Amino acid sequence: MRVLILSVACLLALSSCGSEPKKAPVAAKPEPVKPPDESRRFPQANLVSSEVLAAGLMGHAFMPGGTVGHFKKGHAEYDMFLAKLNTPTDAAILLLDWSQALTDSKLVPSFGGYRGKDGERPVFVFAKGAWIAGIAGLPQNQADAEARVLASRIE
Repeated sequence: MRVLILSVACLLALSSCGSEPKKAPVAAKPEPVKPPDESRRFPQANLVSSEVLAAGLMGHAFMPGGTVGHFKKGHAEYDMFLAKLNTPTDAAILLLDWSQALTDSKLVPSFGGYRGKDGERPVFVFAKGAWIAGIAGLPQNQADAEARVLASRIE
């Protein structure tokens, strides 16, 4: 009987030895690839700085990566942003996402874009071909003029 108890104890001890079962490695999300720097498309007058973001342009998860230019003209500080998508349809879809994200969103038919507020900042956003672009921080009349300049620099 002693031998049987000892054998069972040894088997239990041996079965608890050894490595733990291997867990399948968790696939890490690949880091988004930074898009090219498109700051050359911004008007150079009043441009203070620019930066390229890999994703979440203008703080929105629905936006891809792109380029943001920071401008200062007198006391006014504002941003211009742009991102190139794969197709014009992709840009049009993002334009609709912007219309839903903006408070008091209004269509600007003459430009084919939307204006509204993103938090407390006024934003004017538009699509041109496969590009999504916009101006943040200026009242509509000033944003419209700046957007026309930006649109002329987008192919």
